[in-house]
Amino acid sequence: MAGSSGKGSVVADELTKVYNGKVRAVDGVSFTVSPGEVYGFLGPNGAGKTTTVAMLTAGLGATSGHATVDGVDVLRHPEEVKRRIGIVFQEMTSDGDLTGRENLELAAALYGVPRTEVASRVRGLLERMQVADAADRLAKTYSGGMRRRLELAVGTVHSPGVLFLDEPTLGLDPQGRAGFWKYVQELRREHGMTVFVTTHYLEEADGMCDRIAIIDHGHIVASGTPTELKDRLGGDIVTIRPIQSDHDVAPLLRTVPGVLSVAAQDGNYRVKCTNGEALVPALVDACARSQVGLAGVSLKRPSLDEVFLEFTGREFREDEGVSATDRAVMLGRVQNQLGGRR
Repeated sequence: MAGSSGKGSVVADELTKVYNGKVRAVDGVSFTVSPGEVYGFLGPNGAGKTTTVAMLTAGLGATSGHATVDGVDVLRHPEEVKRRIGIVFQEMTSDGDLTGRENLELAAALYGVPRTEVASRVRGLLERMQVADAADRLAKTYSGGMRRRLELAVGTVHSPGVLFLDEPTLGLDPQGRAGFWKYVQELRREHGMTVFVTTHYLEEADGMCDRIAIIDHGHIVASGTPTELKDRLGGDIVTIRPIQSDHDVAPLLRTVPGVLSVAAQDGNYRVKCTNGEALVPALVDACARSQVGLAGVSLKRPSLDEVFLEFTGREFREDEGVSATDRAVMLGRVQNQLGGRR
């Protein structure tokens, strides 16, 4: 039997996954998630986040490195890990041809919930997720928001120590996303669950996560609390967009007092400064005096969007599709997770 030390924690130690002997999808990733923490895992398409989550949830074997989840060694005891964790995928895993109640009863049986507790747990979750009135309707008749809440109920019916949420609110409207997170927070407070989440909505990560890691090209490039990551930007960001892109204006912009740094990005120039409002007129004046025509100027306060751009060189796109590798991993881990419950 696996040890019980580190209950509620998630630990990755030099976790690596190599495909076809040459593609390093995840390259020596290490981090620790404390019990009861909400940990955000962000990255561009193909960065390695889906593969990392698949390894942590025992849906995909690692090439090297180690991982423990809820105190259990994932590589040595994958079936035990599957029994201890809850997962809500972006793909629907509940059965549309069963009612909401039947989906919960099936999940309870597969996860080994004591029979004497099944009825009360199912009833309580149906009420909490506000699907009690539709409990005996087929799940395929549910709205998108109702179906996501049912998925959350199915993923937590066995009171897991660690809950993995992979793009859980993708496709929901803002009201539906807010409602989903309200239930997650309630479950977390009452049961002390650790929550490991990937999301395409940076405002969710900013508002919900205690700490965040950003992965790019298989490496973690930044981690910390949302506030720490934003503070690392060093101030406001002014974006200068010249009309013509054939002339490098970075040297000119660096001469303006108050500029901390200048970085070229897709024909634009990202200027770091401590007081953007005061600096914008000076930047515009410097460009005008040097006869540099401007197509646009914008000012942004530190945000996770800017953090993401700073550390990956790419904007975070909510509509970005998944890669072929991600799709294969997603399909395999759903099959493995369902198989692990039986």
